[in-house]
Amino acid sequence: MRLIIGISGSSGVIYGIRLLEMLKAVEGIETHLIMSSYARLNISIETDYTPQQVEALADVVHHNKNQAATISSGSFKADGMIVAPCSMKTLSAIVNSYADSLIVRAADVTLKERRKLVLMPREVPLHTGHCKLMYDASQLGAIIAPPMPAFYNKPKTIDDIINHSVARVLDLFDVEIGTIKRRDGQ
Repeated sequence: MRLIIGISGSSGVIYGIRLLEMLKAVEGIETHLIMSSYARLNISIETDYTPQQVEALADVVHHNKNQAATISSGSFKADGMIVAPCSMKTLSAIVNSYADSLIVRAADVTLKERRKLVLMPREVPLHTGHCKLMYDASQLGAIIAPPMPAFYNKPKTIDDIINHSVARVLDLFDVEIGTIKRRDGQ
């Protein structure tokens, strides 16, 4: 399996980082990483990671301004793409096919090739424009998966909440990492 991971400049870069960490532990998954300049900044603001440490988690790293990268072409076979977190700017660009960055171009290619695109928008509160963008992205074929915590798994730490959200996104690609507590009962 080959997955493209985009980390945009919204708060919540830990979701993209955790995706890479979890995917690195799964045999047979090749990851291609793109980070925006604000993602790089947020990594240093929000986490104890450096951008270089995050890059080391991926199999292949692409510069966000490299429109000639392999992943910018529909002939490059990928199983899908996840943008985690997905800023409203990136969401707007994806919806409007404004591919001025590799993250947006790769997402656009993912949609046009009818591959799975999962967006994890990270913004609250939402105004009507944000809601409309998510609706429009869904109409184009994207899956909208905001990182909203579940509580049936009785999380004890922030990591529990992050891990559950990321595992649910990986469920969309049938990637089982064995960390998710499934809901029991009626």
